[in-house]
Amino acid sequence: MREILFSFILLASIAAITGSEEARYYTTLPTGEVACQLCPRACVLREGQTGNCRVRKNVKGKLQSLVYARPCSVNIDPIEKKPLFHFLPASDTFSIATVGCNLRCVFCQNWTISQAEPDSVDTKELPPEDIVFLARQKKCASISYTYSEPTVFYEYMYDCAFLAREHGIKNVWVTCGVINKKPLEDLCGVLDAANVDLKGFTDATYMKMAAAKLSYVLGTLKTLKERGVWLEIGYLVIPEVNDSDSEIGEMVKWVRENLGDDVPVHFLRFFPMHKLTNLPPTPVASLEKAYNIAKNAGINYVYVGNVPGHPGNNTYCPKCKKLIIERKGYFLAQFHVKNGKCEFCGKKIAGVWK
Repeated sequence: MREILFSFILLASIAAITGSEEARYYTTLPTGEVACQLCPRACVLREGQTGNCRVRKNVKGKLQSLVYARPCSVNIDPIEKKPLFHFLPASDTFSIATVGCNLRCVFCQNWTISQAEPDSVDTKELPPEDIVFLARQKKCASISYTYSEPTVFYEYMYDCAFLAREHGIKNVWVTCGVINKKPLEDLCGVLDAANVDLKGFTDATYMKMAAAKLSYVLGTLKTLKERGVWLEIGYLVIPEVNDSDSEIGEMVKWVRENLGDDVPVHFLRFFPMHKLTNLPPTPVASLEKAYNIAKNAGINYVYVGNVPGHPGNNTYCPKCKKLIIERKGYFLAQFHVKNGKCEFCGKKIAGVWK
């Protein structure tokens, strides 16, 4: 995190607002209940009830977002932190989040906001025009919707992204990928890149770790690829949970067959967090094993994450095998990609480059 922005936000003196905004993607039933159609949870809510995400509420037969223009976290990050290694490297991204999430990940590192109620966390009023203004002022190449689960603040994300596009700012979605197809397709119209976080590669792992289904996420991955959104995948390797050779092997096989061999895969080190503190941090050897499984399966760009200084942080040309991007933490020490190609052999390197 390079800079916390609440200290200089123009509207910092304004009190937090209610954040209420009519949600999209729902129907009102004859009973007065509302049926949310944003994600596969398909919550049906009586008057006064909130959904699984905690931030969408039935108010007099209308579904309301309780977090519109109410970010709880606003920062400037290196794009590599998302992690996105093949999308405008070395650029800054303006990162925002509200409270709420439609998953229940037992290992969530941001559980204090993702599992929070809208009124339990300090927020500021920042409508989309102010988000875009600040991103331009701080010379950020993109805005990232991140930290919690941006799907649950869909309306706010979409309106920020639409306005950002008008000002030449890219949009990045960092997500669990649990969303229905119609809202996803609409969102793709204003998205430029996404990092989708896989919790494992079986329904059993998903139900145990996040109370969700793998199929929801696989559909999202396919749609993002089909709609031309730059895509990278994160896979948190958790000891004794999703680190078996078979589960990782099935994952990388599916990626290659359905998304292609140029989609970067990041194997991320797990650290005990939230409700999953009984397990040790992921051994580096487990990450290296996953790295080799993916490489041997034909994935061109594979990374070891959350292990600073590891050679697996770097990018190597799939053709000549030379080091073309060296990373020190989130920053670049060497960069040998010119006009989207390896400077040494001319091989096209998949990604979105300056």
